[in-house]
Amino acid sequence: MVSLSNVSVSYEQSRILENVNLTVHPGEFVFLVGRTGAGKSSLLKLLYMEVPPASGTVVIGDYSSDTIKNRYIPYLRRTIGIIFQDMKLLEDRNVYDNVAFTLHVTGAKRKSIKQQVLRALADVGLSHKRSSLPDELSGGEQQRVGIARALVNDPWLLVADEPTGNLDPSTANDILDLLIKINNRGTAILMATHNYDLVRKTPAARILQIRDRQLVEVEMRKG
Repeated sequence: MVSLSNVSVSYEQSRILENVNLTVHPGEFVFLVGRTGAGKSSLLKLLYMEVPPASGTVVIGDYSSDTIKNRYIPYLRRTIGIIFQDMKLLEDRNVYDNVAFTLHVTGAKRKSIKQQVLRALADVGLSHKRSSLPDELSGGEQQRVGIARALVNDPWLLVADEPTGNLDPSTANDILDLLIKINNRGTAILMATHNYDLVRKTPAARILQIRDRQLVEVEMRKG
């Protein structure tokens, strides 16, 4: 599903990641931890090819950084779901239209769009908020919209970049519970986070840490 082989990333002539190797298997839940500026977001951006590797190879499903042409990157991104810390919702569109936008840009048919959007909103518990605007929602509800938007294409992988970073602890736990529920249905999740309490509460997850530009697997006492 996901394979990074000897991948390095540079930014403005500074090496951020060096000789990183990573495999994410079907249905896995993987946490990515590390200090601010360690390169977590850069690693996630490799997966949807917003950032190219300076060296090495990134393979996502049927796509490889060695051979993919720019015109095929949007097709790659349709196979994974991306969840952002700041949600990136369209403020002038209601919940339904924010989620539907993802499908409209792919040229999906209207009937299919309605079915998929309503299913995704039901999955995140927001069917009753489908006509609300983003500024009428709580922070946790806005992030649930972001998750619904990431889910609506039925991806095999969710990439979550600090999805609880702007939320209070109780709401963060609710979002984690939702992601675990999605993972239990078979969707792989790779989640970057600073919140070690959430990591400790997810005993089945694998934990990877970026340390000195390297990616290492770590054990963490749960509790």
